[in-house]
Amino acid sequence: MLFLGGAFLAVGRLHSPAADAVEHPSHTVTDDETKTEVIEQTRSLVAAARLQQPTAGYLLMSCKNRDDPPYQGAVYLSFTLPAEARPDEYFQTIAAAMVAHGWSAGLPPNQRLFGKSLSKDGVTAILYQDSDSANHGIARVYGRCRDMNDHRNETTGWVDISSQLH
Repeated sequence: MLFLGGAFLAVGRLHSPAADAVEHPSHTVTDDETKTEVIEQTRSLVAAARLQQPTAGYLLMSCKNRDDPPYQGAVYLSFTLPAEARPDEYFQTIAAAMVAHGWSAGLPPNQRLFGKSLSKDGVTAILYQDSDSANHGIARVYGRCRDMNDHRNETTGWVDISSQLH
């Protein structure tokens, strides 16, 4: 009986489509393409939602663990909520604007009051109210896991991309 259980696990691991997609992306891209993908979608988000005072940082991060390929581009965006806006209505308005510009709404993010999750062309955006500042919002934007270049020995950090959002 133990043998059958082990065989079932082994066969399951051999044919895991999710693991294969992370281990071997079908179409790999360069570091520049990775960065361009996520920054362009972030720029479209800022424009479609008419976000006020956006600032953002970019980071190349592993999709697998802390260090190993494949990598994806990630943007951490912060913006100011209009003074007169109610957060629940404002984040609904942002989501509606993004859907009107080709984004698809997803399930709301866990533990994020008024949060929205959207995707477009393989890029995912998670938007929510900043828990430390009621008049600020945050968007985390993640690109696809397709950059197979080896960045294990690099000391990369967040790069300010605020000037590229307009």
